[in-house]
Order: sequence, then structure tokens, then C-alpha cells
Amino acid sequence: MKKSIIFLASFLFFTSCKSKKNTADITELKKPKNILFIAIDDLRPELNIYGAKHVKSPNIDKLAKESLVFNRAYCNVPVCGASRASLLTSILPTKTRFIDYRAKAEEDVPNAKTLPSIFKDAGYTSISNGKIFHYNKDVQEASWSENPWMPKGGHRVSYDPKTNEVIMKSGNGRVYEAPEVEDNAYPDYKIAQKTIKDLRRFKESGESFFMACGFFRPHMPFYAPKKYWDLYDRDSIEIADNRHLPENAPKLLRGSGEFKSYSFGDYKPNTEAFHKMMRHGYYACVSYVDQLVGEVLKELETLGLAENTIVVLWGDHGWHLGEHEFWGKHNTLHNALQVPLIVKVPGKSTGKQTDALVESVDIYPTLCDLANIPVPNYIMGKSFKATLDDPEKSFREYAYARFKKADAIVTDNYTYSLFENGEEMLYNRKLDPAENKNIVADVNYKEVLKEMRKALKRKQEKAASYQ
Repeated sequence: MKKSIIFLASFLFFTSCKSKKNTADITELKKPKNILFIAIDDLRPELNIYGAKHVKSPNIDKLAKESLVFNRAYCNVPVCGASRASLLTSILPTKTRFIDYRAKAEEDVPNAKTLPSIFKDAGYTSISNGKIFHYNKDVQEASWSENPWMPKGGHRVSYDPKTNEVIMKSGNGRVYEAPEVEDNAYPDYKIAQKTIKDLRRFKESGESFFMACGFFRPHMPFYAPKKYWDLYDRDSIEIADNRHLPENAPKLLRGSGEFKSYSFGDYKPNTEAFHKMMRHGYYACVSYVDQLVGEVLKELETLGLAENTIVVLWGDHGWHLGEHEFWGKHNTLHNALQVPLIVKVPGKSTGKQTDALVESVDIYPTLCDLANIPVPNYIMGKSFKATLDDPEKSFREYAYARFKKADAIVTDNYTYSLFENGEEMLYNRKLDPAENKNIVADVNYKEVLKEMRKALKRKQEKAASYQ
């Protein structure tokens, strides 16, 4: 009798424990997925995972092995402020909307609901650390649960070797700097640490979060601790082999003049030494921000939050590294439009790549789709959730972008641009991936050109449909 009582008690105890565990598991499964959105300024897809074996980006590489890597992702506006405003509202640019780095969603589309505000309204705590919108106060009341946080100085913080102090500059100084300092000398380190601090807070509170973390580097000036410069041997750095304008280039095709606002020290533009220095600085900054991304992702893992957090790593636009003698963005050539995009969704494709064509505006509806949050009917992106399930699945036939005086269409094989003065560019990227010859006048591409014009018109009409 006594044994029977002991057995019954034991049975009830373990049944109770199992029931509680199952309840906990079900509760965890029902808990909304968190979002960690990492935006990196001026990061082009020149990373190890995109075939650039010379770039030291081990932490982004590690994320890629747990994610789906998009090989053909494109921004909608190749300039930071406008690109971010477009993505965070899922609304395409026009001649009068999202024009340049000063673009503000609250002014261009005042009635649109931003991506963080959608999540905030769904019960998430939405916060912004670093550079997400271009301006810290852009639509902050509607978008964020807390005031956006930005370290002092932004990308202009410099290190003064004479005083061994970090200084805030009111204007642009030298374009490169490699002091022997620790990672914490520059604002990006503070952005990473603030994000880590907030992750710990959310772990303790149990809140569902939409966390936006925006890093400045590798945006100019190329300032990074010396140890990241030391990862590269400047003499072995290869520079662009097409340091000339494309053949038959339109008169309105321009490169960015932003780099000219900095001092080059002893270097002279258009020289091999200048090209090597600029690439060296860019790579050093990429490796620096890669380390900071790694610290944030490591903390996500350590806290046990990674299993229920969707991670998106995105570059806000492409960048020229001396190709065509251009430095920066600000045109509709492929180098200015293509962006890195890595999406990690627990339980979906990991360590795979997709050639599906996507636009930055597609990120908004995709994240909402993954979180089962309805989207406004006026947004212009579409969810690529199905591609996350099946990377071989095609998505878009065309990607659209515009900058100032040109509209552009990108397809699997071609890039096409129409300038406001009627000039056009057409490149066959299968045969001419570096876009060295504008073939718009080649009669062999007459039908291709006709289709590009039609596709662009459809995209322009779509962009103009928002009221």
C-alpha cells in the first residue's frame, strides 16, 4: 500500500512538471518573434560571403551561415537619408519625394506608418540606436517607444594624436585616420554597447522588441583603430581596373562629390596611391564595424534571445570604390544600387544564398509577414517570405531606383537608366559586369531597350500612386 502511494505521488509530480514544461514551451512558441534590424552606412556587398575573399568580415560571415544571403538586393535611392525613409515606409521615390540625404519621412509622406511604428502599435517596444533615419528626430514620436539614441559627434568624431583625445569636429577633416586606440574611441562602439545594454534589459523584462541598430562606418571619413588597418597589406590591395567613364556615357552621369569635402593629406586623387589608400581605409572600416556587429550578435546568443529573434543586416546603398574614377554613391550605376542583405529567421533557410531580385522596400512587408502583422494597403514593397522558405524561388522581374535626374531598372541581365534630358544607359551585365560600355545605341538590343522603357514606366506609375 505504501509503495502504491509513493508511486502515485511520483507519477503526479512528474506529470505536473511535464505539464508545466509543455505549457512553457507553448507559451514560448506563441511569443512574437523579436526583430533586430542592423543598418550599416555605405556598406556595399564587397564582403567575404559575396566572394570578396580579401575582406576580413568573420562576424558577418558567421551570421550569413545562419541566414539567407541575398545576392541581388537593391536600394531604391542611392543616398542614405532617402534610402532609409523609403525602406522604413515601403514607399518608392519620385522626383518630388525622397530626393537626397536630407529626406524626411515625416515631411515627404506625413501620413505613412513607418516600420517601427507598425511594430510599436502591435505591442512591441520599438527603439533606435545610432543612425536609422538620417535625422535623429525624424518621426520619432510616431515611430519609437523611446526617444532615438545617438552618440555625440556622429561620423565626424576624430582622434587628436597631439592630445591623445577624441574630438568633435564641426566640419570634414582628413579622409583617413589610423590611431593606435581601442575600439571605444569612436561612436560606433558606443552604438554597439547601447544595443547590448538594451538587449539585456529586454531579456530581463521579457518584452517583445523591434531593435534598430545603425552603424556609421564604413561611411567616410575612413577612421578606425590601427589594428583594423593592419589587417590589410596596402601593397597587395587591388584597385579598380576601369578607372574611366563608361564608353558612350551620358553627359548627366556623375559621381559623388562628397569625398572632395575631405582633406587627402599627401595623396592626390586619380593616382594609384590614392586609390590604394581609399580602398585600404574602406576595408579597415568594414572590419571595424564587422567586429561591433559580432559583439551585438554574440550578446544576442549569450542571452538566449537568438532563438526567437529575426535578424536583418542591410546596407543602405551601394558604393563606388574608384570604378569609373567615382567614389561614393549618387548615381544609378550598379555599384551605387546593389546592397548587402542578410536575413536570419529561426527555423528557415540557413547558410544558403538566393539570386531572387529584391528591393529595399520589400523588407517592411516581409518583417510584418513573418510577425503576422497586417500592413497598410498603400505600401509598395511585397513580402519575400516565400523566398526565405525556398531560396530557388524567383521574386521580382525588375528592381526600381532613382536618384536626382535619373530613374533606373535592374533585371537579371541588364541595368537601364533614363535621365530627365532624355539620355539613356543600357548595360548587359552578363557580358559587361563592370558596366564599361553603354549599349543603348546598339541595334541588337532594340527589343531589350523597348522592354526596359515599358518596365520603367510601370514602376514610375507605381511610385506616383501614393497620395
